[in-house]
Amino acid sequence: MGIIIREGGLYTTVQDLGRIGYQDLGFSVCGAMDKNSLKIANMLVNNKDNEACLEVTLVGPILEFTKNNIIAITGGNLQPKLNEIKVDMNKAIVVKKGDILSFESAIDGARSYISFSGGLDIPTIMGSKSTNVKCSIGGYNGRTLKKGDFIKFKSPKEYIPNFASKNIINNETYGNKVILRVILGPQDDAFTNEGLNTFLSSTYKVTKEFDRMGCRLNGPEIEHKKQADIISDGIVLGSIQVPSHGKPIIMLTDRQTTGGYTKIGTVISVDICKLAQCKTGDIINFKQISLEEAQVLYKEEYFKFEEIRKQINKPCVEILNPRVTSIKIEKLLIKGRLNNGI
Repeated sequence: MGIIIREGGLYTTVQDLGRIGYQDLGFSVCGAMDKNSLKIANMLVNNKDNEACLEVTLVGPILEFTKNNIIAITGGNLQPKLNEIKVDMNKAIVVKKGDILSFESAIDGARSYISFSGGLDIPTIMGSKSTNVKCSIGGYNGRTLKKGDFIKFKSPKEYIPNFASKNIINNETYGNKVILRVILGPQDDAFTNEGLNTFLSSTYKVTKEFDRMGCRLNGPEIEHKKQADIISDGIVLGSIQVPSHGKPIIMLTDRQTTGGYTKIGTVISVDICKLAQCKTGDIINFKQISLEEAQVLYKEEYFKFEEIRKQINKPCVEILNPRVTSIKIEKLLIKGRLNNGI
């Protein structure tokens, strides 16, 4: 028992935190574009952080549930609805057999994440359930979801030992202007001083050439000292390549493992999620920071997530007791302690 895909949406895939340790063999890391939203989605339904979710891009799927479970939807607001009634983001939701989850359109952000309590019954390949569409591995048959697909639940839950309310996690909002903090290098010495100044002082726009592999920006040309080509070397998440045309390209989760263009800088890890929620036409500015500053920001984010975890994982004693009768549950409903936002 699990979910039937009635419509696949624009680009819906199974993703976790990525396939780590295989770039030397040519396999992309893949994983969620917005890892923060995936983690929170899993926290809300009492899963491990790395459990696979559905990543939904711009236009959501239509899912039919064939088994009771608990889900959560985080990230960009694609206006989710359960049985045609709007439901809250960032909140655990009880779903019943026969319920239909659908979406309208993206009104804030670009990517949503749907978690399922107990996880999805997806095979682990090279340590990950993430979909690598280019290599046709991982996820559901190595591809985006399509009408008629069926994914089983692994260990569905009807109750979970925590109570997540909207007061714990505020809905994230995403504007159309984003500042991405960067560390210069490793080939920043391949650019003129004027080129570096252009990069750090100019405004760029997100183009239509924006997918899980990378984001091409349009704006002032960044000047090289000589040429844009280098001997191919490794590419990390957030690497900013500048080919001969002088326009930056930010490499993302499905990036190639090596590349032969100069890299002027790297977007710090804590800002990648902001870029993941951008859409065509959004405004990007770059701000240089030091490695030490980036490390401080990384630690701050880590402790923020640990605090969120503590707030979510506050036991609801009545639910912890498996012998709770339907009468007691009815009383809890009346008290407002147990509802569709378990």
